[in-house]
Amino acid sequence: MNTARVLRAARHRACLSQSALARSAGTSQATVSAYETAVKHPSVATLDRLLAAAGSRLTIAPAATPFSHVAPERHAWTARALADVLSLADALPTRYEPRLRFPRLPVASRPRR
Repeated sequence: MNTARVLRAARHRACLSQSALARSAGTSQATVSAYETAVKHPSVATLDRLLAAAGSRLTIAPAATPFSHVAPERHAWTARALADVLSLADALPTRYEPRLRFPRLPVASRPRR
């Protein structure tokens, strides 16, 4: 949700100036301006109070489809990790060899009950 856009749209629907909305909500015009330009982000309680002062209501409803945004950097990191795993898997022997060529790991003893 773009809170700046939502707040600005609610204020415009109510035909209020930033000063009038600020007076009605008990804050300053500079604060309303900062919220509408996304310089600052209001808390949920503050956004609810500002929307109520503009005659709107903050509601929460389930989305039709879940949305998740993954940054391109994360995609690149995942692609590199997958390439590493596939390269490692390709290096592993495909047939069972009777003699283990790697050192055995020590087996931790189980505590007695």
